[in-house]
This record gives sequence, C-alpha cells and structure tokens, in this order.
Amino acid sequence: MVFTTFGAADVLADKVRVAAAANFAMAARDIGQAFEAATAHHTVFSFGSTGQLYAQIAQSAPFDVFLAADQARAQQAIDGGFAIPESRFTYAMGRLALFSRLPGLVMDEQTLRSISVDRVAVANPATAPYGAAAIQAMRALGVYAQLKSKIVQGVNIAQTYQFVATGNADVGFVALSQVKGGANGSRWVVPIDFHQPIAQDAVLLLRGVGNVAAHDFLSFLRGQEARRIKEKYGYGAEG
Repeated sequence: MVFTTFGAADVLADKVRVAAAANFAMAARDIGQAFEAATAHHTVFSFGSTGQLYAQIAQSAPFDVFLAADQARAQQAIDGGFAIPESRFTYAMGRLALFSRLPGLVMDEQTLRSISVDRVAVANPATAPYGAAAIQAMRALGVYAQLKSKIVQGVNIAQTYQFVATGNADVGFVALSQVKGGANGSRWVVPIDFHQPIAQDAVLLLRGVGNVAAHDFLSFLRGQEARRIKEKYGYGAEG
C-alpha cells in the first residue's frame, strides 16, 4: 500500500486513489491493508483537510474516491459534476475529543475554564469539519468568548493533533480516532449534544467510474470488516 500527498500517474484497473479526510487516516490505513489482503487491488491514499481535498478534486486531481469529513463537501462534489450522485453514503460518524498530552489534565469540560490553559488547538473551521464542530462545542459550553484569543489553528486535524502532542498547545480538539486507545495523555470525549453530528460521506468520483478497484473499495468500506476497524477507532455506526 502506498501513501502519497499527490500523484499524477494514470489510474490502473487494479489501483484505487482515495482522497481521505485527515481524521480518518489511521482507520483508512488499516482498511486499506485489509482491502488489499482481501482483493488483488492496491490503494493509494492522499490525506488532508476536506476543504483542501475538495479544492484538488475541483482542479482535476487524479482521485477515484472521496472520503469527506462531512456531508456538505461530498454533496458539493456531486453538485459540481465531479462525483456520481447515487454513490454517496455515510461511511462513518465521527466523534470529537478534547486532548492533552499531560495525564490528568483533561477530565471534563471544566478543563476549558481553567486559567492554566493558555493555548487551545483547533482545526481550521473553514476547511475542517472537526474544527467547525470544535467551535460549536465551545459556543455551546459558553467558553468561546473566553478562549477565542487562545486558539491556535491547525490546517487540518492532523496538524491540530501535532500542536498538542508537541506541547505547542495545552489542549486541542481532535478526532477521537487520533487518541482512541492511546496510553499517553488525557482526553474527554465531547458529548454529541454540543455540536452538529459529524457524518462523514463517501462518493465515487467521475475518474473512478470505470475503475473496478474503486467500486470494490467502496463496497468493502461498507462491509463488516471495515465496520469493525472503524469501531476500533471510535467511529459510530453509519447513518
């Protein structure tokens, strides 16, 4: 399995190029390995913020499948004529978590009201759905005005996690999948009542219509083996 940021080579019948939201990276790698073990196909992933990936798709990037971190941009790909309408489905329900690399620092929402918190990492809400959910959660908790000046913004959820993991932010709103099962640090899973559901949709892009591997990958993504992997990383049942 190959991981790349961008590729320009022609798509082969046994290769599927997947543009996947950064929050789904770890689960996608496991799913890709399972998919390759079950088929003769190969997967090539490109990870980034959903907004960035959509911009690449709109500029004719050679992707077959788009795994967005929301529903809006999957639909936007359809509306823009880049994806097949009937192919769209929700492949995962994401969960937001507040995370610190320090054990015991994050216990619940009261962490955000602590005077010891100087920097809060959040993914760019304009391009990253998890960033938008983080802003919604802070507003719902009544702490956004207090924390607005303390926010450090990551380009995507992967960079946001790195801000916290390297100590450049005291806490950060990340995807639960990034910290699920981790022994280091502390986390609080944000109740879904505090933000809009993070329904993540997949679509088959026009470039993938004649690619058997692309169709097979989407079918595999909906199957039981992929579901078990998604659940391992904290993703909820598909809608």
